[in-house]
Amino acid sequence: MGRYVIRRLLQMIPVFFGTTLLIFLMVNVMGDPIAGLCGDRQCDPATAAQLRSEFGLDKPVWQQYLTYMGNVFTGDFGTAFNGQEVTELMATAFPITIRLTIVAIVFEIVIGISLGVVTGLRRGRPVDTTVLILTLVVISIPTFVTGLLLQLLLGVEWGIIKPSVSSEAPFNELLVPGLVLASVSLAYVTRLTRTSIAENARADYVRTAVAKGLPRRRVVIRHLLRNSLIPVVTFIGTDVGALMGGAIVTERIFNIHGVGFQLYQGILRQNSQTVVGFVTILVLVFLAANLIVDLLYAVLDPRIRYA
Repeated sequence: MGRYVIRRLLQMIPVFFGTTLLIFLMVNVMGDPIAGLCGDRQCDPATAAQLRSEFGLDKPVWQQYLTYMGNVFTGDFGTAFNGQEVTELMATAFPITIRLTIVAIVFEIVIGISLGVVTGLRRGRPVDTTVLILTLVVISIPTFVTGLLLQLLLGVEWGIIKPSVSSEAPFNELLVPGLVLASVSLAYVTRLTRTSIAENARADYVRTAVAKGLPRRRVVIRHLLRNSLIPVVTFIGTDVGALMGGAIVTERIFNIHGVGFQLYQGILRQNSQTVVGFVTILVLVFLAANLIVDLLYAVLDPRIRYA
């Protein structure tokens, strides 16, 4: 196990540098950030030259990347064009998005896996057909439509929730936004769990456990569910980073000032320092989540061993 972890950590190094380099190059071709600083008016040459020198934009792109990565390893993610440190923006945005992601993941695990187990054990019955239709409807409806409808009904018409989340964004205010964020992934988790449960229910080791006279609850939880969760854990693990980076629509609808909001503002204002800094952290989240998922395989299936 230790050798496997070390090998995976070494493999993450070129992936990290390659991904950040690609993001850095993509952000730098979005447009001229200095033009965005000057607003509708065009910057005079002297002011533009001063700003380029101040933010290091007068250097070649490869040199800008090397300088940026050198600063990253010292904890310096640069300064936004409004003069605020990017680390300060991260300190306020990431805790909010982490709470929102936790709520979304809990919905995926509790509701998605539960519905998947129920429908997988009752394949072809009315409950299975009903859940399949509902998940297909959820997948077909865009997230912004679901979010706006719930905001209108629960927040404006019925007054059950606040239409917009407060700046502190406590867990109780993030329940509905978390459900909206997790809705599509929840539907996929349900269908994936259902398929895996239905396939493994016909496996030899399940029939053997039933033939031994083991209680049905033990057969389902100890034997069937553990082996069926491997593809589900893979999906949820990779979905963590996707939820954090893909919360732009949900955070805009409910006025949540998290990572998605900051990324949207950075792209809108062509603030390359902000965009690259936040995406760099999201890359680390993706890599860490994939490593944890791989290690969980051995916990779920004792047959899996790492050399």
